[in-house]
Amino acid sequence: MMTGAYDTWGGSPADMCTSNAFYGCERNAAASGNYINPVMSARVRTVESFNFKYGRVEVKAQLPQGDWIWPAIWMLPKHNEFGNWPASGEIDIVESRGNGVDCSAGGSNTFGSTLHFGPAWDQDPFEVAHADYVHPTSLGDEMHTYGLLWTKDRMQTYIDDPSNLVLDFDMTDSTFWEKGNFSDDINNPW
Repeated sequence: MMTGAYDTWGGSPADMCTSNAFYGCERNAAASGNYINPVMSARVRTVESFNFKYGRVEVKAQLPQGDWIWPAIWMLPKHNEFGNWPASGEIDIVESRGNGVDCSAGGSNTFGSTLHFGPAWDQDPFEVAHADYVHPTSLGDEMHTYGLLWTKDRMQTYIDDPSNLVLDFDMTDSTFWEKGNFSDDINNPW
């Protein structure tokens, strides 16, 4: 455990801290009287080099195992065209936990896929665009393919093969505004 300070602010778009929410970019153990847990992390970030609308993304990965880690494969917008998070969207292909498979918070054999959207951070009806997947063994035991297929009509996530759907979100039956059931006195950013 560390007792000093930990700073991940970064200096250029490709290495900048992605969110300062919940004290995300800096920790100071001396100021808080707490310890800083040792963390080893990795990220692939395409903020300045890649974006798309419609298509397929696949990531082949072996998820890490360990208590209270949060492996994730997210897609964020290149530009916050409709406003700050979540108004411009977030696609979570995978959000898992590293805990053992018997953990009540979700173990390394489970993951969720979620679409985040809404006019403000406290107006994110992600529950209507979320699905969970349970694998027979830990997702950290071997490599798996995690995918997203995005068409004009649907967003679908899957594991290992496109026929093994996790999230199947229909975008033809109503608008995101209607799906979110937002109040009429809130501004529709889309």
